[in-house]
Amino acid sequence: MAKKLTDILKEQGKLNEEGLAKATLHSNQTGMSVQDSLVTLGIVKEEDITIAISKQLAVPYASKENGVLVPEKDQNLASIISEKFARENLILPLFAEDGSLAVAMNDPSNVFLLDNLKMMTGMSIQPFIASKSQLFLALDNFYTKKNILEEVISEKEDDSAAAPLDSQENLDDLTNADGKIDLDKESATGPGSHYVKMVNVILRQAMSERVSDIHLEIFDERVSLRFRIDGSLYERTSPPKEAVNAIISRIKILSKLDIAEKRLPQDGSFAVKYHNRTVEFRVSVCPTVFGEKLVIRILDKGTSDLNVDKLGFEPRQKKDFLEAAAMPHGLIFLTGPTGSGKTTTLNAVLSTIKTPELNFMTLEDPVEYKLDGISQVQVKSQIGLTFAAGLRSFLRQDPDVILVGEVRDSETAEACLKAAMTGHLVLSTLHTNEAIGAIPRLTDMGIEPFLLASSLALVAAQRLIRVLCPYCKVPYLPTPDVLDQIAKESKLPERERSTWTFFKAAGCPKCAGTGYKGRKAIYEVFKINEVMRNTIYKTKDLIELRNAAMATGAWNLRASGWRKAVRGITSVEEVLSVTTADE
Repeated sequence: MAKKLTDILKEQGKLNEEGLAKATLHSNQTGMSVQDSLVTLGIVKEEDITIAISKQLAVPYASKENGVLVPEKDQNLASIISEKFARENLILPLFAEDGSLAVAMNDPSNVFLLDNLKMMTGMSIQPFIASKSQLFLALDNFYTKKNILEEVISEKEDDSAAAPLDSQENLDDLTNADGKIDLDKESATGPGSHYVKMVNVILRQAMSERVSDIHLEIFDERVSLRFRIDGSLYERTSPPKEAVNAIISRIKILSKLDIAEKRLPQDGSFAVKYHNRTVEFRVSVCPTVFGEKLVIRILDKGTSDLNVDKLGFEPRQKKDFLEAAAMPHGLIFLTGPTGSGKTTTLNAVLSTIKTPELNFMTLEDPVEYKLDGISQVQVKSQIGLTFAAGLRSFLRQDPDVILVGEVRDSETAEACLKAAMTGHLVLSTLHTNEAIGAIPRLTDMGIEPFLLASSLALVAAQRLIRVLCPYCKVPYLPTPDVLDQIAKESKLPERERSTWTFFKAAGCPKCAGTGYKGRKAIYEVFKINEVMRNTIYKTKDLIELRNAAMATGAWNLRASGWRKAVRGITSVEEVLSVTTADE
């Protein structure tokens, strides 16, 4: 008699009685299976469940990690099982041998599916078990991504076509008269054409997948190509090791960098034409012990909507932010880590308040969004155009509203304060963990508390949180303990508790099996009132400042996250992973 799944998990040390009791209670409350409850509550990982079922049913386990969930090449498996059938039934052909077909599936006990496969293929079926999330990604790689990326990367070219790229002459085939590479052109000819095509396919593939960053790095035994999608990195088909230097040379020439310099880090940028729009790329090349590492940031205005109504502000937060931005003078600081969307938010605010009657100027490093009707200046530290120097010159340009990309030092902080005190509205960013953290950071930079208290109009912080895929998210009810935690931390009225609607991530082809598609910002926004001004003047103690801010009725990042979760926009797990209770 086969062992129970929970018994196997206990033997493997993945489950204890307390966890089982919680999952059983959750199962009774929601109608979910105990197995799904274990995963939903985070008691047992999905892969551990899959391995346990493998032992229970005596079916081999397939995963990317053990190298089994990788279909054999050159066996024409896509013609044996069509993409439509594979996706509908969540199966993946692995290899064919001696009249037998190995197939990865999530439910190998489904005898009807096994019989259908046998009749459809005319082969005996050897089932393997794999987790849903890994199957979705493997299906996408096998049926979609490889058709473009892997084909080009695995192409064999003659010596002239694959010659190393060492000059601009080799790279002009796909470049327009304006210097922008045209990704809509299909081919290039001449020396280096294979690598030109390879770079273009990687860039096209990245933009089609909504990628924010491309990472290409070489190690001792392998090459890694990864795409960052919605904040997480995913492996893609890697180019051969001998092609890496040529690919980096191609990118360097496009970015006007020195292809002979391989000892020092270099930064550059270039633009491409793609689907009748211009997409900009920021390039960073850094030497490592095994060779150069390439990171490309994609700045695609076509995927960015500079609309404050679509960023993620709660109604009160948007009202407070726009009221502060409408003031004739003062300081507004938006804080958060790199890549949290601060620039997008500030540019959206500028687009909202922009009028012909006012003079708007920005000082950025780099200029990520080109805004009509706003004078934008790129910082160039190597020639002395720093944030502080640029800001001083701005004051002679009769500005009304100034955006300073980032306050990095005391000189820039003092220049921002001076501008705010002389009748200008100044918006800028800082790197702090929370909005209130901007106040002690500025005083530590040498800003006098009484001057800061009189000039500061608003401080805010933001994070990016993943949005549940609308095609596959599954409704569920969290445990009473979690519901109580949400009620306490969100500061939402108790009477609204009955209207809360929760969903969890599932995974489907449209979201590449991740369960999430896109991101939204969550904010904490504190408009400075008289009580807060007095507190800023008296102390820089973070706890006192935070208490004064919360007394205004505003809320923190965690509470903003819960407001998204109770409306089914994101998951409970995502809120907990992005925020802390103190933020």
